[in-house]
Amino acid sequence: MTAAPPLLDVRDLAKSYGGERVVNGVSFAIAPGECLGVIGPNGAGKTTTIRMCLGLTAPDTGRIRYFARGDGTALEMPRDGLAIKARLGVVSQFDSLDPDFSCAENLYVFGRYFGLTRTRMADRVPQLLDFAALAHKAAARPNELSGGMKRRLSLARALVNNPDLLLLDEPTTGLDPQARHLMWERLQRLLAEGKSILLTTHFMDEAERLCQRLLVIDHGRKIAEGRPRELIAQHLEPEVVEVYGQGAPPLADAPLAAHANRVERSGETVFFYTRDARPLMQALEAHPQLRTLHRPANLEDLFLKLTGRQIREDG
Repeated sequence: MTAAPPLLDVRDLAKSYGGERVVNGVSFAIAPGECLGVIGPNGAGKTTTIRMCLGLTAPDTGRIRYFARGDGTALEMPRDGLAIKARLGVVSQFDSLDPDFSCAENLYVFGRYFGLTRTRMADRVPQLLDFAALAHKAAARPNELSGGMKRRLSLARALVNNPDLLLLDEPTTGLDPQARHLMWERLQRLLAEGKSILLTTHFMDEAERLCQRLLVIDHGRKIAEGRPRELIAQHLEPEVVEVYGQGAPPLADAPLAAHANRVERSGETVFFYTRDARPLMQALEAHPQLRTLHRPANLEDLFLKLTGRQIREDG
């Protein structure tokens, strides 16, 4: 059976500012019904890549094709920008809701940008507010909403035109755990309905919950791509033992390190990466003053191995 053409196909995308290459030869594709996560440190090039995909920033080189058909033809950004945007839904990092309009009015006005009549929107707006769990806030203005409510309203607004593809740039940043989980539930519902999503995020648990595939970007380059569990198995030992407490840091260089394949230290915590944690856990019994956590390797471990533990400033 022939695979369906990708909804978004990006090839060899590059962008420089002031002589510095911020995106360097990035390529990826999104299949129908797929959620592709893009992860990387601050300044890795994620947002610039999204902006180029949206036609907000012109690439220096590369090609961005949308909604390919079976005959090989496709819409290209920026040439076919208006036709592409008519089929996209976008949630940016920062809310751009109109503070002078109620929740319902924000949706009505946005629908007009897509040529949707008020009669059609009269049916659609209640559905979108219900989807966003905001039916009881239809008459409220954005400044009366919590952060989580604003993000859900932004998501509902991105769905006004019933898009084929959603581009979400860190959609849950700044939300408390309850609000994040509700947002995840709504995104999972969209995926179950067959929507496709391009998602940038700093939350590894979010990426693991939502994304079928991940693209890891650092210093403007793609450094890894694949399914989350497959990437973890490819790059990491399967078990991790975290050791923390007074006296933990010196253990990174102690005989205990011989029980691990790899040892890393971050602050007062020592991370032992191993294929069999039993000898290490037995040896740690001689250090009852220390606290330990034995767990499977996860996406955060992958992220830190591939991009490093150093703090990056925004940029």
